[in-house]
Amino acid sequence: MKSRIILAGITAVLVAPFAANAADLPPPYKAQPGLVAPVYATWSGFYVGINGGYGFGKSNWDSPAISMDPKGGLAGGTIGYNLQTGHWVWGLEGDIDWSGMSGDAACGIGSCTTKNNWLGTARARIGYAGWNNWLPYITGGAAFGDIKAENPVGGSVSKTQIGWTAGLGVEYAFRSNWSVKVEYLYADLGKFDCGTTCGVTAPDDVSFKANLVRAGVNYRF
Repeated sequence: MKSRIILAGITAVLVAPFAANAADLPPPYKAQPGLVAPVYATWSGFYVGINGGYGFGKSNWDSPAISMDPKGGLAGGTIGYNLQTGHWVWGLEGDIDWSGMSGDAACGIGSCTTKNNWLGTARARIGYAGWNNWLPYITGGAAFGDIKAENPVGGSVSKTQIGWTAGLGVEYAFRSNWSVKVEYLYADLGKFDCGTTCGVTAPDDVSFKANLVRAGVNYRF
């Protein structure tokens, strides 16, 4: 019995310094949480936006046989819808822009002119969302716009033309609902018969094709 008391006393004497030191130790170290994968953009949903840029193209007249290079600024609005499945984004987009594209060429006693007063598109988009918040895409569909042909002798004719468009672009989501984009589109609005108004003495077919370079800002709901 006595030996047990002595052993307990020795144990207490040996443990006491360690217990005192332990009381002075800082709280137990907690490991930092592991790296968390960044939250990337989700592209699904409706969106609206604004866009602006520059257009340049070609307009040919049959009679008189002339060619001109319409060019000018563009600005307007955009509406669309995306559906994301994995890394792939499928969408529909439409836009309507005021257009300042205009070009002229010498004809007879003055200059003949082709103007594009407004331009719109209705397109499908296919994008790949595999690189953080970047969305490169291809797009194509219908294009439509008002084309005005003017001859200083015969007068002028305006007509709404429907054609096709195709292009590509890249969009970047810089906030949860906001994104910016840059795109290139080629638009072909075909040609129309301006009649004797433009050709003066013979029917005159007027064509219009354009290259569009635009930037835009979109807000997703």
